[in-house]
Amino acid sequence: MKKNPGLAAVLSFFFTGLGQIYNGQIGKGVLFIIIQCINFALMYVIIGFITAPLFWIWGMIDAYKTAEKLNFKIT
Repeated sequence: MKKNPGLAAVLSFFFTGLGQIYNGQIGKGVLFIIIQCINFALMYVIIGFITAPLFWIWGMIDAYKTAEKLNFKIT
């Protein structure tokens, strides 16, 4: 089944890990959610203000590129 890369990225925009889950990578998506929760907890010691946005952006890019790769394998 083809995946929409744009939708995967938007899902990850709203909640890190949802794009991965949409792509069928359940374990990876759950791991992304756990890591992002840790990043938000790290905001109490300042480092989270750096790691959370970086990981959020990486999650969107990863979801988009993974959906493209999955579509390429199908065709």
